[in-house]
Amino acid sequence: MRIVKKALAGLVAVVAVATLFTACQKKEAPKPAAAPAPVEKKIKAGFVYVGPVGDMGFTNAHDVSRQELVKELPWLETKIIESVPEGKAGPVIAQLVQDEKCDIVFTASFGFMDETIDAGKKFPNAKFEHCSGFKRSDNVGTYFADLYQMYYLTGLMAGALTKSNKIGYVGAFPIPEVVRHINAYALGVKAVNPKAKVDVRWISSWYDPAKAREAASSLIAAGVDALAFTEDSAAVVEVGQENWAKGKKVYTFGHYSPMASRGPDSLVSGQLVNWTPVYKKILTDLQKGTWKSEDYFWLAAENSVDLGGKFGEPINPKHVDALKAVKVKTADLGEISVYDLVFKRWDQMKQKPEAFEPFTGPLKDQSGKERYAAGAKATIAELNTIDYFFDNVVGKVK
Repeated sequence: MRIVKKALAGLVAVVAVATLFTACQKKEAPKPAAAPAPVEKKIKAGFVYVGPVGDMGFTNAHDVSRQELVKELPWLETKIIESVPEGKAGPVIAQLVQDEKCDIVFTASFGFMDETIDAGKKFPNAKFEHCSGFKRSDNVGTYFADLYQMYYLTGLMAGALTKSNKIGYVGAFPIPEVVRHINAYALGVKAVNPKAKVDVRWISSWYDPAKAREAASSLIAAGVDALAFTEDSAAVVEVGQENWAKGKKVYTFGHYSPMASRGPDSLVSGQLVNWTPVYKKILTDLQKGTWKSEDYFWLAAENSVDLGGKFGEPINPKHVDALKAVKVKTADLGEISVYDLVFKRWDQMKQKPEAFEPFTGPLKDQSGKERYAAGAKATIAELNTIDYFFDNVVGKVK
């Protein structure tokens, strides 16, 4: 009996040791290696610019956003080609696709539209985005951060500040984008000063400081005392400041990039653009594989445009009191100062859908033809193809 008990005890001990050994083996077994993190898909984007990146206007604003996104998106690589004349973009686009191996090419000028469409046919495996155009295909989209709302707001200010009722506009080319902006500016002027007219001078160039300066000086000689423009330098603002320094008040409004430093006295406000949101949307969709051809026409509600001579300062403090002193009557807000009206309309524009649309009838063109009946609003498609001036604009759409 003792022998059996001893045998059983020994067996139990053996089993216990074996169990303990097995448990230790389980605890000491190495953990399997963690799966490697998925490799982020790299994207290479090409940018075709119509002007130099240091132009203080359109091209500069695009490139500022490009640089911001290169810092923010670790998977993004970019290649730029600047100062490409309209009509000469085809070979440049091909270079970016074939030699630089770009996944997507952004063509940043209205005049690149047809060449971008042609590139889409020639390179079906690449993606293309054309800025400010209206033609698309399966692999060609369109995008724009449009300033017409901001032009309406600066028009309100110009209409309030002018003493001569003669307001000038230096325009680059009579394309829908520029015509739309001139009309929006004129509508703002008319909303506070129905007697004022907007005189347009074309210079047939996106970037020509000498021509812009000449046109601005000519308008001032004709009695103009407030100036806006579409040209990618600060020449118009500088002309206004030079006149101001001589004792002649000429109010100016900046364009695309911060220009407050070029007109500390003359510059009242301006139209500023932020291309970063729309570029980020397009590039992120491409990286995720969800890109599709569509039309991005982004405004104040999308945080793509801003008001001011510099970011964070919508109106030059030197001109605030003058704008507060001018009162106007509105159908929806009653009597209000132009200063307050600017900010109220801006708030309405930031809403989605917009609570205020500048292109709302009744609106007539220069010939007296009714373009929009009372209460009718322009569509984006109509704004993208507009080719006429409203009735308080002097000059022709050539």
